[in-house]
Amino acid sequence: FSESGVPQLVQPMIWDYAADLDVEGKVHLIEKYRRCGFSKVWFASAFKGATGVNQSLTLIGHHLKNHLQWLKVASSSPADVLEGIALTGWQRYDHFSVLCELLPVAIPSLAVCLQALKNGGYSEKIKENVEKLLGMSNLETETFMR
Repeated sequence: FSESGVPQLVQPMIWDYAADLDVEGKVHLIEKYRRCGFSKVWFASAFKGATGVNQSLTLIGHHLKNHLQWLKVASSSPADVLEGIALTGWQRYDHFSVLCELLPVAIPSLAVCLQALKNGGYSEKIKENVEKLLGMSNLETETFMR
């Protein structure tokens, strides 16, 4: 396959929005891509819009767990393989569905996910930083924000 020249023109993107994504499986998938000649891969996660067709509020904890799993994939893979991560925020669960999780209700999730990626994890200190950045007194990750 590498003789085709495609691996020099394309960088695969591995998509997974699950809170319990299979880290070991993703690491093996990256190894398969490398054996085919792809030197770089992208990850694709979501901070909103990927948990249900009629979801109106964003459950931050689901998306945070997804990003923490992606961080595990990154740390378990060769250091030079990850080109970047596409942090998606879907407005529709699919092309035939109504709008879901509008951006205003998902901004706390976006902030949490970005800070987790920036800091390589999530802690009480990072949570407090997000609360300060957003002007919030109590950021809920395991229940819906009120």
